[in-house]
Formats: sequence, C-alpha cells, structure tokens
Amino acid sequence: MQNTSRPNARPVQRIAGTVFLAAALTAVTACGAGTTDAGSGSGGKAGVPHIRIAVGIDAGYAPFFVADAEGLWAEHGLDVDLVQFAKGGEGVDALNAGQVQMAGNSDATTIGLLGENPDLRSLLVYEDSGQYLKVVLGPGVKSAAKIRKMAVVPGLSQLAATRFLESKGIKLDSVEFVTADPAEIPALTKKGDVDAYVLWEPWPSKGVELGERILETTGDYGFSYQHWLLSTSTWLKDNKDVAAKVAATLAEATKKTESDPQAAARSTQKAAKIPTDQTLKAVKEIDFGVRDFTAKDIEGYDSTAQFYLDTGKVKARPDVARTVQRGWLSDNAEGS
Repeated sequence: MQNTSRPNARPVQRIAGTVFLAAALTAVTACGAGTTDAGSGSGGKAGVPHIRIAVGIDAGYAPFFVADAEGLWAEHGLDVDLVQFAKGGEGVDALNAGQVQMAGNSDATTIGLLGENPDLRSLLVYEDSGQYLKVVLGPGVKSAAKIRKMAVVPGLSQLAATRFLESKGIKLDSVEFVTADPAEIPALTKKGDVDAYVLWEPWPSKGVELGERILETTGDYGFSYQHWLLSTSTWLKDNKDVAAKVAATLAEATKKTESDPQAAARSTQKAAKIPTDQTLKAVKEIDFGVRDFTAKDIEGYDSTAQFYLDTGKVKARPDVARTVQRGWLSDNAEGS
C-alpha cells in the first residue's frame, strides 16, 4: 500500500535516515541490481553494507520507520535508506531497475507485476490484515447494489474491489472500474464521479471526513492481504547475508511495532507525515510479524494469479512458485 502523492521531482535527499524519492532517481543508481554499496561513495560507513529499500507512505510500513528511528539497521550491521513511493508498483519497478535493492509490497500488487519482473523474489511475510482495507461508499450511495462506478488502484485495491462485488452477487460487467491514484479517490467519490472504493488507510478515514461511509472491512467478506519483503534473484545471489540482516531487523521492528504502538506512531509521523492516531489504529488492524510462507498462503497467491489471468490483465499466468521463496527465512536466519 503505497499511497499519498507522487514523489517530488527534485534530487534525492537523505533526511533522518529516510530518502524521499525524486524523479532523478537515476542519480543514485550506483547500486546496480546485483550490487550493494559498502559505504564507499554512498555516505555510509566504510565496510557497512549500504542498501536502499522501497516503501510506501502509510502506516502499513511502520516497522521500517521504527527500524530507522530506533537505530535497528545499524545494530544489525546495515546502512539503510528508505525510499518512499506513492504506489507499490512504482517501488517494484525501481527494484527491477536496480534503483533499490529491496522493497516492501502487497502480495496482490506484486503478483500482478510478475510477468514484467521475472527476477523478483519474495522472501517472507511481515504483515497480514483483513481489517486495514475498507469498503467506502460515497454520499448518497445507500447500498452496494447502487454502485455503478468504483475507483480502484491497480493491484491490491482492484482485486479487493472485485472480491467485494462478487461477495454481494453484483455482476462485474455492471460496474465500471475507474483507475486513479489513492490520494485522488476520496475527492472523486465526494464529487460523485465514482460511487465507492476499497482502499487502505488513511483514505477510508479521509473519505469519512468528506461525508462518505465505511461499509465494511475486506475481512468481513473473507478477503485479506499480506505484505512481502522483496528483492531480486540477481542481487540475492551475492547478498544473501545482507538480506538476512534486513530480515532480522524487520523481525525486531515488527515486534517493537506491536509492543509499543506509540513509538511506532511517532516514527511513522516523523518519516511519512502520517498522523499518530492513524498509525495507532493501523497497529490494531494489522498483524505485524515476520514469518515464512505456508501452504495456505500459496493457495491464496495461486487464486490471485488466476484472477489476473481470467480478467485479461496479464497474458500468461504469473509464476508465483518461482517468486515465492518458501523456507527462505528459516534457511537464512541471521547468523545461521
């Protein structure tokens, strides 16, 4: 979930350990897809791996911001820049181009991009939720049956919207999907340009402020999402130990997020300008924790891959088995 406005077109600046993406990301591509800076020429400490990790701009990325604020990257022997993107697909594109070396992104959005990014590898799950995404109806839209236009963001949002309509017995060809950026959607709904949407926070809450109504969460109709820690096979080949340190850091940060929501809220507010109350709410709605993939996970991913094929969004079925690295976390625990 990756989520406010598009990055500013200005040079990348490192602020409190977080990099705000600019259109001039090519200026910082000294780290190619198969390399990692070791401090030299990167502003990091000599001998300490320096990597860039793509994240979104919402409370779902709180563990990454906690790791920054608490100095956890350094404790695990890393020098990390977090590069913020408005949408998850943009972070995946940057990963594929070698502009970042790792990324956090939702399972649904990533699966839809596998055909364009065959080198992608998903290493672990670091969050699950059936509550963070919500169905929002516009002012005057009395029920789901009245929906004629639905705003979506390609990937997770569109899949969640599709599953919502199916759960209500609404024929998909009776509803027009209108693609938009997350930040635009609440205003479009208030104006009546669309009738509803399914999005992650803070956009449902923004919609409520504009007079819109949260109908239900995705979990109410049996849909949930996960976030994956991503990299590429090219980079992992020579940097498995660095990836293991990132995983260990993220494991510690997710525990900190769950045990001290106030600290997570402060870190997220400082890094991404997300109001603290939104992060506190998110921690209640999201299960943060690092783990390996399960057989049940794979079933869900296969269903998502089939969705993309059935709807014609991809020409070939996404190769989930190649991307998802089952057992990677256990096999590559830091220090093993």
